[in-house]
Amino acid sequence: MVTRLNFLGVIGKIFIWTFLLGLVVIVVYPLLWMILNGFKENAELFDNPLAFPLDWSWANYAKAWNRGVSNYLMTSVLVTVTSTIATVFISAWAAYGLTRVNIPFNRTVVTLILGGLMLAPAVALVPLVKMFQTLGLYNTFWALLILYTAFRIPFTTFLIRAYMIDLPREIDEAAEVDGSSRWSTFWRIILPMCKPIIVSTVILHILFSWNEYLFAMVFTSGTGVQTLPVGLTSLMSKHGTDYPVVFAGMVIAAIPVVLLFFFGQRYFIKGLADGIGK
Repeated sequence: MVTRLNFLGVIGKIFIWTFLLGLVVIVVYPLLWMILNGFKENAELFDNPLAFPLDWSWANYAKAWNRGVSNYLMTSVLVTVTSTIATVFISAWAAYGLTRVNIPFNRTVVTLILGGLMLAPAVALVPLVKMFQTLGLYNTFWALLILYTAFRIPFTTFLIRAYMIDLPREIDEAAEVDGSSRWSTFWRIILPMCKPIIVSTVILHILFSWNEYLFAMVFTSGTGVQTLPVGLTSLMSKHGTDYPVVFAGMVIAAIPVVLLFFFGQRYFIKGLADGIGK
């Protein structure tokens, strides 16, 4: 009986390791293929797309950078940073009010906020375009900032609120006894205690805004306000595309997000586990 259990355990471990190695190949191989092809020439790419580059030249990366990727990168950074700060701050303040302040119709307000999760962005495109054109915000940086913030507040509030619910109220009472205002309590005590979920929501919002394509395509048309997902498509031409340059641009676009997730993964996983699991 013991031998049989050991045999089943070994088979189970082999299956798990095989499955995990398969996932690694599925995830890592396309990234490596994209990186390697960024060093090739167009003819070399089509001749043997699976081979290593014959000449490890950074020329394609320089071409991609000079063809507008530098401008698209700066725009994406600006939109991502500002919308992340606005979304996380507003959501954290809203979550604090919903969990720490006895406001009328608290459950109704929570329901309305969570109702925003059911609103598909594509459904609101036509009225939003008309509204932004009327307000003079169409094809501006502010359009993307408002959209990215508004559509992410419900989900971000939901996560931070779930985390704040289990924070002991005695902390607020002790701070109030010491003469701390609500703003001071939120900023100096509650917010630092929510660091794991704050980092998680920051990473999630950065992933969303960095890779978002629909709003960026519909609400921007000038090169000065286009983000990386839309800008990279301009590197492609119906008359002939230099694909290694496109791959090089995609690698440049992926590097910041990969580094962010790599350095913030510990807080990201902990924050989601504590927030969603409650």
